Amino acid sequence: MSIVMVPIPVDVETAAALADPHRLEAIGNLVKLAIHPTAGNDPLAALLEATRRDAAAAGLTDADIDNELAAWKASRTGRSA
Repeated sequence: MSIVMVPIPVDVETAAALADPHRLEAIGNLVKLAIHPTAGNDPLAALLEATRRDAAAAGLTDADIDNELAAWKASRTGRSA
């Protein structure tokens, strides 16, 4: 795999921290995972799954959540659910 340097705007303190080659490599790996998550390492999927588990633990069903979303969408557009 070839490596390409990409300028990313950051503040002065962050830029100084990225002078450490190990930290820069670690940040590059985080960016890669954010752009191309693997099947077992997708931060958004993990967040959604944790939210689903929390909702289920609170007694909410998928239907409850779907109804709430429909009501919220309807309220945003001025329609009734």
